[in-house]
Amino acid sequence: MAEYEPVLLRRVGKPNSQSIETYLADGGYGALTRAVTTLTPEQVVETIKASGLRGRGGAGFPTGLKWTFLPKNHPGPIYLCVNADESEPCTFNNRVLMEEDPHQVLEGTILAAYATRAWVAYIYLRYEYGRCFRTMQQAIQEAYAKGFLGRDILGRGFHLDVYLHRGAGAYICGEETGLIESLEGKRAWPRIKPPFPAVEGAFRKPTVVNNVETLACVTHIMDRGVEWFRSIGVPPDPRNPRDAGSYGPKLYNISGHVNRPGTVELPLGVTVRELVDKHGGGVWKGRKAKGCIPGGISMGLMTEAEFDTPLDFNGPSKVGCLGLGTGAVTVFDEQTSIADVLYNICRFFAHESCGQCTPCREGTGWMLKMADRIRRGQGRLEDLEILREIGNAIGIMPGTTICGLADGAGWPVKNAITKFRAEFEELIRRGVRREPLVGSGSH
Repeated sequence: MAEYEPVLLRRVGKPNSQSIETYLADGGYGALTRAVTTLTPEQVVETIKASGLRGRGGAGFPTGLKWTFLPKNHPGPIYLCVNADESEPCTFNNRVLMEEDPHQVLEGTILAAYATRAWVAYIYLRYEYGRCFRTMQQAIQEAYAKGFLGRDILGRGFHLDVYLHRGAGAYICGEETGLIESLEGKRAWPRIKPPFPAVEGAFRKPTVVNNVETLACVTHIMDRGVEWFRSIGVPPDPRNPRDAGSYGPKLYNISGHVNRPGTVELPLGVTVRELVDKHGGGVWKGRKAKGCIPGGISMGLMTEAEFDTPLDFNGPSKVGCLGLGTGAVTVFDEQTSIADVLYNICRFFAHESCGQCTPCREGTGWMLKMADRIRRGQGRLEDLEILREIGNAIGIMPGTTICGLADGAGWPVKNAITKFRAEFEELIRRGVRREPLVGSGSH
């Protein structure tokens, strides 16, 4: 791959990159000014649709198409919710954007509000992101002072207020209707759909929910144009009529057993192997990789033999993963027990299930108990089939739950058993008791 020049991260590391003054000096808010003064909201929507931008939060739904689902000629109010909850384990690309270049995110937010005719935007922020909260709040105040927020923005009769809302540390709030319920001051139980948020969302009014990185991309599409955006990434697979293409830049996180963990920006379609070997500095301590989690644990697992898989919206599914997810790659080396990996995954989902749907509440709990039993050397071979059965029986796709958390909980379990079955069977046959992980507690 030719050397790629970052766009989303181009201002990261510059002195005082969080300030509106340095952002304006670098051409910031130019895209917003041109859009509001020369384009109608409908033209902005059509521009984003033509770009092929797909949501960076995990689902990969076409952003411009999502905006068109809002009712036509609605008297208002219309709300925009910015999903900055980012609770997927080992995912931190939104945090980098908000901490280092908040006005890039804010400009995309204002552009999206203009396009969708939203009057109010809520940035729903992960509670643990204290620095993000302070940085974004300062950026919002600066934008108000410069006239980019408030009444009659740029003298065009466009009004927008932006509020930061801090969550309470719940993974389920990354699901858009769970986020909306929490925003309204209620328990974050995802809603049954339909109605979808575009018809009945926050406070029962039409609502658009977009991810932070998605809105940062909106800024650059409106600044650089559709052709520029579509020149990056992977075009649709002509053999797959459901593939909408994977266009534009993407922030990838690299963590786990690598020499250089961090965030890199690359075109969609980079392989796991290139991310690990070139950008992550290879596997630590001179070891080899056993496998990885390619896009957040809800997407499933890859073996080392699958590391040449491209990380676009279509690639991971070819090796049995749920999708691209957040693009957060977590590597585990050859000396890591797959039983420990499975146990940590099951423990996370059992803790984060909201409990509203019985199959998810009970299924994640039982998967944790069996994973713990296997890890402690007390597993049975039939446990593997029971785990697969539970993983297949819970979630939206088999039609047993309201939201996709259960699908995300079951997918890595099924992947782990399918791809590392020999290791599980060996552990069970040996019956080797493993000491509990630090802080794991007892079950």
